[in-house]
Amino acid sequence: MTENRSSRALITGATGFVGSRLAQRLVSKGWDVHVIVRPTSKLEQLENIKSRLKIYEHDGSTEQLENIVSAANLDIVFHLASLFLAQHQSKDVVPLIQSNVQFGTQLVEAMVQNGVYQLVNTGTSWQHYENQDYSPVCLYAATKQAFEMLLRFYLEITPLKVVTLKLFDTYGPNDPRPKLFRLLKTVAERQEPLAMSPGEQLIDLVYIDDVIDAYLIAAERLQTGLTCNHERYAVSLGRPVSLKELVNTYEQVTGKKLPIRWGGRPYRPREVMVPWNTGEKLPGWESRIALLEGIKRVIADG
Repeated sequence: MTENRSSRALITGATGFVGSRLAQRLVSKGWDVHVIVRPTSKLEQLENIKSRLKIYEHDGSTEQLENIVSAANLDIVFHLASLFLAQHQSKDVVPLIQSNVQFGTQLVEAMVQNGVYQLVNTGTSWQHYENQDYSPVCLYAATKQAFEMLLRFYLEITPLKVVTLKLFDTYGPNDPRPKLFRLLKTVAERQEPLAMSPGEQLIDLVYIDDVIDAYLIAAERLQTGLTCNHERYAVSLGRPVSLKELVNTYEQVTGKKLPIRWGGRPYRPREVMVPWNTGEKLPGWESRIALLEGIKRVIADG
């Protein structure tokens, strides 16, 4: 992987777990990193590099976003901002569309108006329920697909090039999200029974450092002219394990038996029992951190 220390990048979603790790990696490689946040965003995940970032607060308008992109004088944009909801309620429809469709479209409009034509976009494996070319697991996944369809307009009328990385489950140390390992840690500490599904669904977990490698490789494809129009790649470990196996491994590493009540709750509607496994692999990318090693790192860092 080449290092381009003069590159100027904009990151959306930089206050999240994956986005903040991407920002840290780019800063460590000497990139000039700009980030867009909302006025209500919390910057704890960026605290150790905040002084090395150019941070813009977006007021929600397309005009201001165009001004931000113009001022940043960018080479490339990493778009990670999204609202994730595994299941939505009626009140979530507007926020999902605003976050996952409207904002992304405003961003691309701002890019092309300023002659910025390199975009690393973030999709989800949940766009491919039961391995279909397109079948959304939930409304969140549908909004991800909707944004990809909107991109086609810009791809056809401008020099825009896009690499979409379709992520699976991501994990790593100091993850603030209410994800599985935080839940298991709480159960291990409190030893309070936890009702879970029967646990036969397979999970494809990718360690955070490997995920960030994929973003850098995607950027390199764009910067070296290898990308053709819109490329889509699955960022997958390729060795899914069942939820039961995952919990068993966690118990082995911690030496603590967890009071899980398997079958204590039903599977979710459209539960993904087998992750999407027909996606194209990102050229030059390999996962380096095996699941057992990743779990050990998560536990070691508390």
